[in-house]
Amino acid sequence: MRAWGALLARELRLALRHPADSLAAVLFFVLVAALFPFGIGPAPEALARLAPGALLASALLAALLPLDRLFGADAEDGTLDQLLLSGLGAAAVALAKALAHWLVTGLPLLVATPIAGAMLNLAPEAWPAAMAALGLATGFLSLLGTAGAALTLGARRGGVLLPLLVLPLAIPAVIFGAAGIEAAAAGLPARPYLLLLGALLAAALPLAPLAAGAALRVE
Repeated sequence: MRAWGALLARELRLALRHPADSLAAVLFFVLVAALFPFGIGPAPEALARLAPGALLASALLAALLPLDRLFGADAEDGTLDQLLLSGLGAAAVALAKALAHWLVTGLPLLVATPIAGAMLNLAPEAWPAAMAALGLATGFLSLLGTAGAALTLGARRGGVLLPLLVLPLAIPAVIFGAAGIEAAAAGLPARPYLLLLGALLAAALPLAPLAAGAALRVE
């Protein structure tokens, strides 16, 4: 456990030294949300109706941006081989990468959610449900993306293949997350939809690192 914690701390230190990826993801999220009023017009009712799906789609696309480099730098300089030989296990290495990705990408997106929600005329009472839905959905995407990044490591045009692999699997998270935000905006309980999102995350938590670890061992 101590070695796994050291690996997670290393990943966070590297991310803090190069914060451009996190900043780019947040700016992408906010800018995509800002484009919707220009595309559909400033009518508050139309924006509020689109806000749940727009928030989820924008956040998931933004979280995808750093994923294609999740293992690339470590594979190029030999660090990945050393990690796999360190005794941690490939699945544990993948889990640390996934958690670090969520902490440096998913967490900043949660902070920016009220800004994007305000741009989309989302009711303020729905902001807590939106943040909870985005937190669960981006965590689910971090796990799926880690497996996808491991599968496409070393592939030609891996950055193009990665979204094609991950985004179809993330559709249930978009559906449940948007439904939860919409329910909260209408004054209904969002808990059933958030529980479904949590179930997706709980299912991916053991399976995605195992798949990523198997792909890394093959590489």
